Amino acid sequence: MIEEFQGINFTHNEFVFVGFPEIYEYRRLLFLPFFMTYILVLVGNSLLIYVIRIMESLHSPMYILICGLAAVDIMVATVIIPNMLLGFLFDWNDISLAGCLTQMFFTHFLSSVESTILLVMALDRYVAICFPLHYTRILNSAMFVRLLLFTVIRSGSIMFVLVALAGSLSFCDSNVINHCYCDHMALVSLACGNTDKNNAMGLAVIICFVGIDICVIFFSYMKIVNVVLFTAAGEDRWKAFHTCGTHLIVIMCFYLIGTVTFLSRNLNIQIPTDINTFLGVMYIVLPASVNPIIYGVRTKEIRNRILKMFNTRVNKVLTVQVATVEM
Repeated sequence: MIEEFQGINFTHNEFVFVGFPEIYEYRRLLFLPFFMTYILVLVGNSLLIYVIRIMESLHSPMYILICGLAAVDIMVATVIIPNMLLGFLFDWNDISLAGCLTQMFFTHFLSSVESTILLVMALDRYVAICFPLHYTRILNSAMFVRLLLFTVIRSGSIMFVLVALAGSLSFCDSNVINHCYCDHMALVSLACGNTDKNNAMGLAVIICFVGIDICVIFFSYMKIVNVVLFTAAGEDRWKAFHTCGTHLIVIMCFYLIGTVTFLSRNLNIQIPTDINTFLGVMYIVLPASVNPIIYGVRTKEIRNRILKMFNTRVNKVLTVQVATVEM
């Protein structure tokens, strides 16, 4: 759907998502895998939040951060997946410019919040392992409030500028977005004016949330490895590596795909549209779906509580069935 107006001050106010254009006629087949993935995100992260909330022994900074990560995963997936599913099933692919900018803000804002949480989790492990005697003094409630304010201000201000710059553009050529949701560069690529500021802001976001955060995380884990190798005993060393390994798996799932997606669009690296769309969706969906599995399986306290909860329910069901048979 392309409209051309020469000599007229015109900009589109409605856009059409055309995710996976090369397999567009088979889009309905994509509904089931993405629907099942969304259910996994909702159930897995909700279960993680529930277990951490009901267990007082898990009310420590690390588990509160895991709980926050799960909540953000639910929200960011909900921002894009239901709309995608409606598009796949009913071809409801239209979105207004205001709706597109709103979706863009919350998608990138929540992703940046997730990046900050991963950064804080790395710093949490750094303090816990390198300065164990000062852990409770450093990571107290006042520090959490300051970190919360830092997260909201940093993510909110940067993403507000990003979206405001995108909203100031004119879209007088095509109104077809080759994506499943309103990604920043997917929308900016449709602009008919100068987009140098938008491209620069996109790179600034990558540097701020990928470059800086990854560097701090890398420094934290290098210090952790150094301390663990030279001071920890055998069992303590294994426990420290196990805990840090869990965080590193989550971090790799989040940053690896995100970096490829952002750089391919901002540096004009030629990647097939369907692959680029798939990576853009996986950047949101994959961490949200695997995080509860990683933490549920690799974290002993959470795993034992979940198993105990399911065993209790199974025993109750069996007890009721036996009692019914006896009657």
